[in-house]
Amino acid sequence: MKPISRRRLIAGGVAATAGAVGLSVAARLAQRYGLVPPDHCGVYGPGETLTYASQRLLTRHSLAREFPRSMISTSPFANATPPPNDLFKRHQKSGFLDWKLAVGGMVANPASLSLSDLKTLPVRSQITEIACEEGWSYIAEWIGTPLSEVLKAVGLSPQSRYVAYFSIDKDWWDSIDMADALHPQTLLTWGMNDGDLPVSFGGPLRLRVPRQLGYKSVKYITRLAVTDSLKNLGSGLGSSEPDFGYSWYAGI
Repeated sequence: MKPISRRRLIAGGVAATAGAVGLSVAARLAQRYGLVPPDHCGVYGPGETLTYASQRLLTRHSLAREFPRSMISTSPFANATPPPNDLFKRHQKSGFLDWKLAVGGMVANPASLSLSDLKTLPVRSQITEIACEEGWSYIAEWIGTPLSEVLKAVGLSPQSRYVAYFSIDKDWWDSIDMADALHPQTLLTWGMNDGDLPVSFGGPLRLRVPRQLGYKSVKYITRLAVTDSLKNLGSGLGSSEPDFGYSWYAGI
């Protein structure tokens, strides 16, 4: 092994210090412009902040790639989960006729919307890829109501910064900032490939966030909460996923 000279050691130390200082400066700038993610603390915090702030500054209005119908995956991978509880099974048995989406928090008109109610709002379909942090992906047509249309209908408070969304599984929830909540491709999805959204893929209702990794697209959505802070939800990290080592912001 080649010995490390004193000059190289000093140069390496200076570079590492500069990198650390750069992260610190970036974190302060992100703080100034309100671009600090809820999981900004800890060893990886500065990196999380830099990633999130950079993405928001550079790609705030960018679109996820959409594909032609010929590229829809013939055998998509569901990463299937069993019906999460007895309440879900009862809904499933009745054909989800009584499934409701509660919308509350910092809105003018809290609402409880059935699947039929959602379908009366503007509908969008898109053929996008869902990519998992575990390495698999597939392309499908997703059909649903843009989240922005629901938020418009209930009347957002000007102070709103995040939308938290909750599964019928009480331990499964996540949140996104307003850039993704109001993005035209973020859908409350109830259809897939010209049919109803299958249960194994999140039916009857899944929030589809195509600009982020798959774990942000939570299945079996029953509630939305509009808020200006995520500190009082769960452990304050913005979702249930950081507790298992995942980042709050999972942009791709």
